[in-house]
Amino acid sequence: MNAKQKMRHILDTIADMFPDAECELVHSNPFELTIAVLLSAQCTDATVNKVTATLFQKYKSPQDYLSVPLEELEGDIRRIGLFRSKASNIQKLCRILMDKYDGEVPASHKQLTELPGVGRKTANVVMSVAFGVPAIAVDTHVERVSKRLGIAKPDDSVLKVEETLMRRIPKEEWSDTHHRLIFFGRYHCKAQSPQCPICPLLDVCKEGKQRMKPAARTKNSKSKTKIANEG
Repeated sequence: MNAKQKMRHILDTIADMFPDAECELVHSNPFELTIAVLLSAQCTDATVNKVTATLFQKYKSPQDYLSVPLEELEGDIRRIGLFRSKASNIQKLCRILMDKYDGEVPASHKQLTELPGVGRKTANVVMSVAFGVPAIAVDTHVERVSKRLGIAKPDDSVLKVEETLMRRIPKEEWSDTHHRLIFFGRYHCKAQSPQCPICPLLDVCKEGKQRMKPAARTKNSKSKTKIANEG
C-alpha cells in the first residue's frame, strides 16, 4: 500500500466510523461560534457548551459583551480555563467587530486571525463551519491522530501537520475530514487509552502495532505457562 492508497484507506475508514461528524460546539451564528471556539482553547467542548448555554442567552451581540464590566464577564465564564484572559480577549474582539465590521464576524481568514484570541485554528473552524470554506483545523486530537497514523512526523509543528493534511487530502474533503479526525481522536484513538485492539486502522498504524506487542507477549507467556503446568 503506497502513501496515496494509505491516505485513501484512512479517509474511507473514518468516514465509515463517523459519517455524521460535525462541530459539537453549540451555536446559532458565526459570532457565537467564534466566541465558543475562543473559549474552547485548553477546554473541552462539553464544558464550553455548559457555559454558553446561559452565556448566549445573556449576550446576543458584540455590544452586549461591551456593556458589562470585565469582572462580570469573567464571572460568567469562570468555569472555563484561562477565563480572565479569554474574557479580556472577548471584549477586545467585540470592540474591533463594532469599530471595523459593523458588529459582524468577517468572512476572511486573515481578518479573523487579527482578532484578539483568534488564532489559526479558530479561524479555520469559523471559516469552515460558519462560512462553508474548506479548511482543516488542527487541534490536539487531529495532531495526535495524524502523528500516530504516520500521516505527519512526530516532531512536526501544528502548522506543518495542517500543511501535510491539506496536501494529502482532497480539498473538497477537508472540512468533513477535520471533524472525522476529531471524532476519531476524541472517541476512539484517545490520548490515554486508544482502542487499538478493535481499531480498523491498526494495519496502517505503527504506534498501534507497538502498543499491541506487549499484550501479545503477555498472552503468549500465559499460554506457555499453562502448557508447562499441564505438562
